Amino acid sequence: MPQNNEDSAFDFPCDFTVKAMGLAEPGFDALVVEIVRRHAPDLSEGAVRSRPSRNGKYVSVSVVIQARSRAQLDAIYHDLTAHERVLMRL
Repeated sequence: MPQNNEDSAFDFPCDFTVKAMGLAEPGFDALVVEIVRRHAPDLSEGAVRSRPSRNGKYVSVSVVIQARSRAQLDAIYHDLTAHERVLMRL
């Protein structure tokens, strides 16, 4: 059943892209996926994309999830923000 909340611009459930940026070091993609999967274990095939920065120093990792609630998104962003390897999350 869709959740319409006056505080939210989303109708849940919905597709939502979580994006995190960090240094282009081995394992960063896996780290982001591990954090997102804690809160959205049912990632689909092709849900993850990564893109290096122009100079190759940074990488952005995008993960498309089926978001179920604002609380779920808040928990994902909280965990991403708390990790020292995640420099930015969008």
